[in-house]
Amino acid sequence: MSWLLLFALWILSVDRSHAFTQRSWDESVGLANQVVSLMTLDEKIGMATGVGQFSSRCVGNIKPPSRSFSVSGLTITIPPLCMSDGPAGMRLVKDVTGFPTGINVASTFSRRLMRARGVAMAEEFRAKGSHIFLGPAMDLMRNPKMGRAWESFGPDPYLNGEASFETTTGVQSVGVQACAKHFIANNQEHWRYGLSADVDDRTLHELYWWPFMRSVEANVSAVMCAYNRFNKTSSCHNENLLGPNGILRKEGFQGFVVSDWGATHDSAKDNALAGLDMEQPGDFLLIGGGVYGNNLKNAVNDGSVPVSRLNEMVTRILTPWFRLGQDQDFPSISFDVQHPDGTGSQNVPLSVRSDAHTALAREIGAASAILLKNARVTNNGQSTGTSIRGLPLSQSIVKSIAIIGQDARQLNQNCPGGLNACNDGTMVIGWGSGSNSLDFVVPPVDAITDFIGNSATITTSLSNDLNAGAKAATGKDVAIVFANAMSGELGFYQIVVGNMGDRNDLDLWFKGGSLIERVASVNPNTIVVIHSVGPVPLGWNTHPNITAIIYAGAPGEQTGPSLVDVLWGAVNPSGRLPFSVADSEDSYGTTIVTGLDGFPTINYTEGLFIDYRYMDSKNIAPRYEFGYGLSYTTFEYSGLSISSSESSHVVTFTVTNTGAFDGTEIPQLYLGFPSSSGEPRKVLRGFEEVKLANGQSKQVSLSVSQKEISIWDSPSQSWVRPSGAFTVYVGASIKDIRLTGTF
Repeated sequence: MSWLLLFALWILSVDRSHAFTQRSWDESVGLANQVVSLMTLDEKIGMATGVGQFSSRCVGNIKPPSRSFSVSGLTITIPPLCMSDGPAGMRLVKDVTGFPTGINVASTFSRRLMRARGVAMAEEFRAKGSHIFLGPAMDLMRNPKMGRAWESFGPDPYLNGEASFETTTGVQSVGVQACAKHFIANNQEHWRYGLSADVDDRTLHELYWWPFMRSVEANVSAVMCAYNRFNKTSSCHNENLLGPNGILRKEGFQGFVVSDWGATHDSAKDNALAGLDMEQPGDFLLIGGGVYGNNLKNAVNDGSVPVSRLNEMVTRILTPWFRLGQDQDFPSISFDVQHPDGTGSQNVPLSVRSDAHTALAREIGAASAILLKNARVTNNGQSTGTSIRGLPLSQSIVKSIAIIGQDARQLNQNCPGGLNACNDGTMVIGWGSGSNSLDFVVPPVDAITDFIGNSATITTSLSNDLNAGAKAATGKDVAIVFANAMSGELGFYQIVVGNMGDRNDLDLWFKGGSLIERVASVNPNTIVVIHSVGPVPLGWNTHPNITAIIYAGAPGEQTGPSLVDVLWGAVNPSGRLPFSVADSEDSYGTTIVTGLDGFPTINYTEGLFIDYRYMDSKNIAPRYEFGYGLSYTTFEYSGLSISSSESSHVVTFTVTNTGAFDGTEIPQLYLGFPSSSGEPRKVLRGFEEVKLANGQSKQVSLSVSQKEISIWDSPSQSWVRPSGAFTVYVGASIKDIRLTGTF
């Protein structure tokens, strides 16, 4: 059975596989209040405090009451609420799927796949008994070297917002709570445990708050406050963020706020009164923590924290549990992260993998592959026929293949220190708490070898040795060169190949660029595959012997099969860059603050201007722009029209596949605000996934809401539409504009 058919059958079965009754917020609050009214002080403290880093069966647990409660005709037994990493699938647990990363699902520009990935991950969380999915992450890629940017969805707030909305919606449709993180302005790993991100009010709302706003609109259950300070105050006891008049509650958030692990400081009173509802993991780590527990109990007893505030905290924790029906036959916890295999000594690992989840991971891997260069297809979209150069490859023509680079081989699953903290083999995901299962990775060399069978000879050089790579490539019909760049979470100052979470530079690791150039010097049909967590310099892209470049990102366990699908044309590439690719970090307008002077204050003086917004403002031409990506076919746009109402503006146009292959186009809508608004020249405000057979046309409609054409006005503390004409740009990337209009 094909993986496409398996995925289709899974989609049809989703609504029947985990039925539960979803309650309204109001009904859930009512039930939670009734239960809280019956709790003792110690029981309430147990609900708000983690059980400890090394005492939790999950990444985080709380200690629930040991008795049941009768309310509204229901018998309520609260379990030890189970929180699990991570934003790309379960961590520290066996027999789960290694899904593609956040940056890769952003590269699909597909709301369908964003939501489907959320559903599939939540199915595995639920089956394992984990109540809370610690994701999605929505930390904007303020700087391209940012260590954990791959967990999120790139530098654009709109793309992050749509991905967070769809992920949250997908996760919670299965009855698993989503936890949006890291609140807020958590944009580098160096000094993250105490740096102060100083952000002005307008930039906060229009950039860093925007994705959280969309997750709140998706009814997210929880929000995780960050390690860093925000405007000089620790995020987890920052009343301007978390308090009753803070941005989170004013914008309608109804769930609970949980600390990042060890992100609490100062007193229980400070944190509780500022708006923190739950502390994790509950005990002191080297960086903080141990604030609640008996300290919170003492603060309630001495009156510095009112009982009403403690009741509110526990009510907020229980409300999403009731809302998503987790009191209704939710599976019990079937794993224990304190054991190397994720199980207790008496337990057998519970496999929650499925063929459909594998198929989805493969589909996202292929849909997120970005074709940056291709010599095979001419400008009018017609194949050059029997040419051996470029993509897609043909099994009937290509008879000898060289596979080159250590990134093509199986990765090391036993990195020192764990958490994927090495770059030894193919790079499918970064390191740290956002990593996931590596047990089922299919590396490119295995997938290509299996696919080719006896139709061609394969020569390999699975290191980055320049001489060995050139020798393997010489005389072959095709040389496929793999290179990568990696980053991750700083953790307790974990260093990987000299990189402390954030990348030291934008370069490919292990002289990957030199390997590519060396192979291209001896093989006239060199195809380059880049696995990377973010932008890398591609100064060699114009080399005449480099006939195709695929930026494959960090695609998860099905990296090899998804790449085969694209290389041999089973899937026509449709991925788009979720960031700009420039030759120098200077082109991005920001830096990662390092140094050894203690926790720094980082002033976000760039304001609204990051990535393509900054480059546009400085007339910097990137090597490949935001939204860019080629196809094996070509598309034309026509017939722009704009209709307006009190609630939105609808932009309608037609896309036609004018080439020789079936394919998927990703039309993008950018908005130019009135010049007096102070906005960037163009900002993303819409996109769509349009599948077209060759010769087929479809009409596309993209709607822009009133908030999406508004700016944040700090004096009035409100969203305001600036007066004047707006320009609508529709095209295939921010630089490839096909249609324009105004309203």
